[in-house]
Amino acid sequence: MSFAKLSLQGRALRYLAQREHSRAELVAKLRPHVEEGDDLNVVLDALEAKGFISAERLVDSVLHTKAARFGANRVAQELRQKGVDAELIADAMDRLRGTELQRAREVWRRRFGEQPSTPQERAKHMRFLASRGFGGDVVRKVLEGAGDEEL
Repeated sequence: MSFAKLSLQGRALRYLAQREHSRAELVAKLRPHVEEGDDLNVVLDALEAKGFISAERLVDSVLHTKAARFGANRVAQELRQKGVDAELIADAMDRLRGTELQRAREVWRRRFGEQPSTPQERAKHMRFLASRGFGGDVVRKVLEGAGDEEL
């Protein structure tokens, strides 16, 4: 193996040691460092074959770090930006949808804690939850207090 390939592999391993990365993210980060004669795909294929790059682990990592603070829409958007396969995103969204209302309530409680008293406050609460990636139905249920018995 040439020094340049080791360099690319070393850079990739450094990135992967910090956090999980998708193959697409690694391509974007390593492309500027590719020199003549290097084959980035070969390096990434080798890392994938050894289990250093895993889309499933990346999805689990994103869910673990983001799901408590964000809705399914926002998590899906982040996974799409990372270049994750649509099927894996759909599976992740299925996992999140069951706890969407509960997570939205917790996010709302931490931020506001009490029901809005004016239409302007209600709109502010709705915008906040929507910006966090929670769907309209979930936002309405949180602000109406509907389904509290489910928790």
